[in-house]
Formats: sequence, structure tokens, C-alpha cells
Amino acid sequence: MFERLRRALVESFVGAIALGYALAQCILHFVNIFTAPVAGWITRNEYRDIVARTTAWADFSLKDALPELIRFCLLLAVWYVLLRWLYFKPLKNETREPAPNPPEAAYKTQTITTSWSSFAK
Repeated sequence: MFERLRRALVESFVGAIALGYALAQCILHFVNIFTAPVAGWITRNEYRDIVARTTAWADFSLKDALPELIRFCLLLAVWYVLLRWLYFKPLKNETREPAPNPPEAAYKTQTITTSWSSFAK
């Protein structure tokens, strides 16, 4: 069952498109690892200007990057597993023997080839 699914994904290029999309999402989450703490810091600074300054504030927190780091690692692992499954193992070539021709189909084939050979002379 998985072999048929794999063959369909590889031969129709849907697997390649899905892997490209997953890699793009992975890159976006990697970038968000660095931008999430900065965005949180900017938000806290803007909020600090509105609220009274009597409370203590954390300046720069790396806890904002933790969810993006987890998403990045999980998505990268899924991408790598799918890449290995789809493209690093060669597809099995299925060789099927042609079905034997019924006698009337053999007669039609013989008639066509004999008439063509007589035409070529």
C-alpha cells in the first residue's frame, strides 16, 4: 500500500511540490526563531510606554523563540523522513508480461504486417 502511494507521489511530482512547500515552511520557522524575540521585545516596550512604569519588565526573552524552534525541528525531521522515503530508495520496476493475444487478434496483426510488407515492395 505504501509502495503504491510512494510511486504515485514520485511519478506525479506531487511529492516534490509537497517537499518544496515543507522546506519553505521550515525556512520561515527558522527565520521566526530570530524574529519572535525581537517582536516580543518591541511589543513589551510599546506596552511599557502605555502602562505605568511601576512594574518590573523582562527586557529580552528567548522564551518567545522556543515554540518556533520546536516547530522548526519537527518540520525539518518530517521533511527529511519524507525526502528519504520518496527519493533515496529507487522505485521497483514492475515488469509485466504482455497478455497472450487471442487468435483473432493474431490474425489481424498478421494481416496488417503482410499487407504493409507487400506495400513496401
